[in-house]
Amino acid sequence: MDIRKQDWKLFREKVPEWQELYIEKLLKQYITLLSDKSSYASKRFWELDERIRKDKRTSGVQLQLDKSEMEIDTAHLIMDGAIALDDLSDFSQEFQDSVKGFIERFSNWE
Repeated sequence: MDIRKQDWKLFREKVPEWQELYIEKLLKQYITLLSDKSSYASKRFWELDERIRKDKRTSGVQLQLDKSEMEIDTAHLIMDGAIALDDLSDFSQEFQDSVKGFIERFSNWE
């Protein structure tokens, strides 16, 4: 699909906002994990370490903006839980449909 200029511009504007919100969500989860006094401090520490290693590789934390990867990156943002399909309402219908197609294909692989 040929990405429309308006969609690309909007994507570049939205990604930093989406990432900040996603990282804020992760931080709240980390606080909950660290505040759980029902397990040993060492266990919480290593669980947090594992979570951060995993989370920092998600598209919601780091994403290299590339127009040719925009649809796939958006699908990954949705599948990683950084955004929802509703967050794409300002984008063209063609772009939204393309992203939905990628999500369906990725879901069939799993």
